[in-house]
Amino acid sequence: MKYCALFFQMDNPENKNQEENKTPSKMARLAWPKAKYGVYAAIIIIVLVNLVYYKDFLLSLI
Repeated sequence: MKYCALFFQMDNPENKNQEENKTPSKMARLAWPKAKYGVYAAIIIIVLVNLVYYKDFLLSLI
């Protein structure tokens, strides 16, 4: 019976709201960039690495 009580206690939405918005104090002062810029940077890096890696193949097409 303790398992059921523990399960319902963890599933309580009030507990989720309290724990969800906690940010560590040292991290709260940092200015985090938007996630979309990370996606753009990753795409650019992948394209550049592939251009360098397949440079000979791409030049042979011209």
